[in-house]
Amino acid sequence: MNEDEIINRIPIRLSNRLSLQIHQFPLLSRPLQAPPSAEASGKRITARIKPQSHVLEIHVPADTRLEVYNSERSHEFGKGRLDDDREKNQERKGKGREEEEPRLAEIRLRSEEIPQRNVQMLGIVHDNELHLHPINATHQFRPTLTYLDILSRKSKRRGGDDSDSDSDDGPPPDPDEPAPAIVPKKKEKKAAAAEAKEVQVSARRTDDKAGNLSQLSNARKEMLAIIRAEQDESWQNLEYCGMKTEEAGHSLDQFFSYNKEVLYCSADVTTFLG
Repeated sequence: MNEDEIINRIPIRLSNRLSLQIHQFPLLSRPLQAPPSAEASGKRITARIKPQSHVLEIHVPADTRLEVYNSERSHEFGKGRLDDDREKNQERKGKGREEEEPRLAEIRLRSEEIPQRNVQMLGIVHDNELHLHPINATHQFRPTLTYLDILSRKSKRRGGDDSDSDSDDGPPPDPDEPAPAIVPKKKEKKAAAAEAKEVQVSARRTDDKAGNLSQLSNARKEMLAIIRAEQDESWQNLEYCGMKTEEAGHSLDQFFSYNKEVLYCSADVTTFLG
């Protein structure tokens, strides 16, 4: 059996000077950029981060052309987003924001960190050399539409008690908390005589059920604690630089390694086979 022919050999350079992240946009079919109408009016993409919670947001200006933008609904959605931000203590402060009428003028993309099982590397061939850099984190961005929940809740309140009774008006009750007292209804004066029915009663072990409820309660408390910690953490503004900006080009130059130190592999093939 003939061995494969070696076509070329290139040096491999390893660097870890930068903290690189992969940002994925599963629902985006085009490059991430502001609409031309927004850029013409001076609007740009902005970003912010919660470092402790590892949550990022990218705000893309909306396309406000009359043929694709509903001004009336934008004010309705803007009020819902403002109420949502206030409820979660995430209202954006700024000069004149309290006086101006809220309007949905941007699309918010919120990140979710994807756990990395193995070491991922980013590689670029530059000057006939392969430059490798480890990836620190991977985030997937999707539009956040939590303001629609606020509007739906208000609509159900206006509808009264006859609205959808199966709707979710909040988190499920905590099994550890005592159940609310049930007020018995007044009996009617002319109550129909109850029919006699045969009832069979059997004993059942409740140890497993109680254990499962305890586990669910602890998991729920941990989840609520994580949500509260994320909501209480303040946002920090970031500067967003597009691919064609000078800052992006400067960051790409920092990716390449010019260190001439030679690295030697201390592992053998059995390390990978094991």
